[in-house]
Amino acid sequence: MPFKSLQEFVRELESRGELVRIREPLSPILEITEVIDRVSKMPGGGKALLFENVEGYDIPIVANLYGSEKRIKLALGYENLEDIGWKLYRILRPEVPQTFLEKLKRLPELKKLNDAIPRVVKKAPVQEVVDRDPDLFFLPIPQCWPKDGGRYITFGQVITKDPESGIRNVGLYRLQVLDGKHLAVHWQIHKDGNHHFWKAKRLGKRLEVAVAIGGESPLPYVASAPLPPEVDEYLFAGIVMERPVELVKGITVDIEYPANAEIVVEGYVDPREELVDEGPFGDHTGYYTPVDKYPRMHVTAIVRRRSPVYLHTIVGIPPQEDKYLGWATERIFLPLIKFNLPEVVDYHLPAEGGFHNFCFVSIKKRFPGHAFKVAYALLGLGLMSLEKHIVVLDDWINVQDMGEVLWAWGNNVDPARDVQILKGPIDVLDHATNEVGFGGKMVIDATTKWKEEGYTREWPEVIRMDEEVKRKIDELWEKLGL
Repeated sequence: MPFKSLQEFVRELESRGELVRIREPLSPILEITEVIDRVSKMPGGGKALLFENVEGYDIPIVANLYGSEKRIKLALGYENLEDIGWKLYRILRPEVPQTFLEKLKRLPELKKLNDAIPRVVKKAPVQEVVDRDPDLFFLPIPQCWPKDGGRYITFGQVITKDPESGIRNVGLYRLQVLDGKHLAVHWQIHKDGNHHFWKAKRLGKRLEVAVAIGGESPLPYVASAPLPPEVDEYLFAGIVMERPVELVKGITVDIEYPANAEIVVEGYVDPREELVDEGPFGDHTGYYTPVDKYPRMHVTAIVRRRSPVYLHTIVGIPPQEDKYLGWATERIFLPLIKFNLPEVVDYHLPAEGGFHNFCFVSIKKRFPGHAFKVAYALLGLGLMSLEKHIVVLDDWINVQDMGEVLWAWGNNVDPARDVQILKGPIDVLDHATNEVGFGGKMVIDATTKWKEEGYTREWPEVIRMDEEVKRKIDELWEKLGL
């Protein structure tokens, strides 16, 4: 089962040998990043790290907490992450019951959904200490890379409410410390938080914001999940945990946030104010994202546990911890992709491509042009619209194996026939395009070609060993001493 708090999760990881305590004094300016970067690039993602002696601070920093397949499965409470996707699928796409018996069968499922609704409590560990005259520099917020514009909160759940509907959004957006009482909020144009900001601007309203650090172990991941706008991330977390997320009302904001968090920064954005410079920032692309204009958040309070732990992550040249956050998203949302596109067998968004540069997808091909049909459909699914290169392969290709992908891609593609160049929305962090957020896309059909697709020769047969011979060698294998 998922853990009720960040510190409970940390203790469990330590008991399993999955966490290392760093007692050597280290500065939050660059030095801690160098350690995290080296560890996250170890085979399998390395260990989680607890920095107990952060120079100038009494609050320890924990990092690389979700940086392996084993740890993110433990955080979410599932061995097979696709099981979460099927739960979400049944809620978003419920089948209409045809008979009274079917309605009765649906009752346990509906009860589970009802049990997952976030629950508001009156007292919360995160409000043990309330500072109404806050100073952000009280928190051990690191500066990650030498040319970053300053210190950044990188693993905060940024909570806002739609100014019109009141629907909550929880997003994983970076926040740059401008001074002790102000943050720059990196709301990209494709994100729901940005939509809330522009609605507030149109209505001439302040937009209240809360930034939560920690909480139940699925929450930091859930903030990154590409959910539809109408799905509350904390409801999704409740579905994952099969129990409600406990929330508490803010002290200076009309926002509910995780009662079991470590730290929450409360405040507001005034959309009538001028935007401020944010950046540069060493990003998950492996390059610095340049300075751009973003909203300023006024900090009105900082609440925390008496002895909190500060959750931190870094991004940069992959692999980093976000490799495993992206992998979890890939696995969890495969069932929803399969619902929309039943011919899809699997897909892979490699971390080396920043999750939006490459999508490798395998399909059960049934008709000429099927590969292009699937690619176009993927480009119409939420944040999949930002994918830059989509390579479609046959169902027997393991898209998780880059060797197989490159073998099939190299052998099966004639660029003059099998490549299409399109235009569309692109991740705003992509520096290769001439325009921010808009540029070219490439769709590649790497499947076996049919005559109807213009292939005029006889497609060769893949080399495969005789099955009887394989069985015999399997039986002899141990005797061969290999």
